[in-house]
Amino acid sequence: MRDAEFTEPQEAFRTTQERVYYQVRDAILRGQFLPGRAITIRGLAAELDCSPMPVREALRRLTSERALELSDTRRVTVPTLTREKLDEICAARVSLECQAAAQALPFVGKEELETLRALDDRVTAALEKKDIQEYVTGNLEFHFTLYRLGRPHIILSLIESLWLQTAPLQHLVFQRFGVQELPDRHQDLVDAIASNDEQRVRTAIRQDIEEGLGSISAEELLSV
Repeated sequence: MRDAEFTEPQEAFRTTQERVYYQVRDAILRGQFLPGRAITIRGLAAELDCSPMPVREALRRLTSERALELSDTRRVTVPTLTREKLDEICAARVSLECQAAAQALPFVGKEELETLRALDDRVTAALEKKDIQEYVTGNLEFHFTLYRLGRPHIILSLIESLWLQTAPLQHLVFQRFGVQELPDRHQDLVDAIASNDEQRVRTAIRQDIEEGLGSISAEELLSV
């Protein structure tokens, strides 16, 4: 368990159960758990300094969200993805995230645009430094900062579920092949938002997803 990095959620949670769930969920989104890895309740409880009960509930919730898998032997693991599953998730992300970005567009003012530009600069700097963890964190914050502006509810939870399913695989691919060749469509997206051009916003989101997630090759999947 020593390779996982757990951050304290910024929100104040009423129960240990909530805190543990969001810490493990955040660690998955940030690529701290890799595909095929087994997760133990006892190990997580020791890392998070809590009893096994909130960890067990967190793993149950994350399994129901497809972020984790429960085998016939009751072993909890980070799932691996087939080409078919990855293609389906990619298509679903394009549809949902294009809608979320379009929904956010009317709520982007000067301050929000500057925030997005700053987050894009962070992603660009991470790509230049080949800093995988900083890229993953910056990319995550860029997208969800934009999507949350549209006050989504159902759409956002679905998007989060899809990111949870793919984050471990993407992080593993980044570790093995690096991030220097990754395309950065965020600048196109920010420019489209500044122009209030919904069609260009949708195009930039689609290209960002398809050139990133959709470009993972069969060879890379087989190497997992």
